[in-house]
Amino acid sequence: MSSVPNIVFLNGQYLPVEEATVSVMDRGFLFGDGVYEVVPVFGKKLLRLGDHLQRLQNSLDRISCLNPHADAEWEAIFSDLLGKNPGEDRAVYLQISRGAYVKRDLTANAENPPTIFAMVLHVTPPDIDVVSAGISVITVDDFRWNACDIKSTSLVANVMLRQQATDASVDDAILVKNGAVTEGTASNVFIVKDSVLITPPTSRQLLPGITRDLVIEIAKNNTILIEVRDIRESELYSADEIWMTSSTREIAPVVKLNGEEVGSGVAGDMWKCMMNLYQQYKQELRRK
Repeated sequence: MSSVPNIVFLNGQYLPVEEATVSVMDRGFLFGDGVYEVVPVFGKKLLRLGDHLQRLQNSLDRISCLNPHADAEWEAIFSDLLGKNPGEDRAVYLQISRGAYVKRDLTANAENPPTIFAMVLHVTPPDIDVVSAGISVITVDDFRWNACDIKSTSLVANVMLRQQATDASVDDAILVKNGAVTEGTASNVFIVKDSVLITPPTSRQLLPGITRDLVIEIAKNNTILIEVRDIRESELYSADEIWMTSSTREIAPVVKLNGEEVGSGVAGDMWKCMMNLYQQYKQELRRK
């Protein structure tokens, strides 16, 4: 994925990225006091925009910040932005901070105008052969705060956890808190055991992923048994398959965990079935 947009949206204006500037006194810069969303686009269709906007609203509510636009206004902004950055598979990145203050002060002021920024990320469609080769991950202690349901721009903990994976020369990490699986550094986690697909329930310990919800929906619509329940760390080692899902990653099969093979050490049959169904869903969305 390239993160270099051409025309961006900043506080009501569409302008070249080189001309887009934000005050150094912005609370997003000083405190990470903001939230964000990433909405995949297939063809010209935004994936589950309503779900993404509801999650945005939930995040804003959790930090007691007003939503600066109604859903229809967000849709119009995204549509205009996509029109100014043409392409096929893309994603819209939206970030809202509590804005710039005269002085550095933790106290928030509801009357202060927010900083609203959006850009288009250009996405390379996944090469199924490459994706099916799978990823290697490690387990790490989830030391983050108890508000991970907020899609916060304060991501230093996630950066630190991903760095542990990088230092271990693997692709990602599965986070474990008090013996239970929470999520990946930027993804949700599924396991397959005895033909049952299992994923942790949403809570303040993990982000409610839109792709996660879509995978659950596809499973239910195709008579795949699904359980939403806690996953103990020990279950990872006996799982037939492990997946990590996100809007940009889609569905990645984990083939190695802490240096040991997962299942047969290759992408499993359930993953192949789900990946095929997921690609069909994308194709149907493009045709609408």
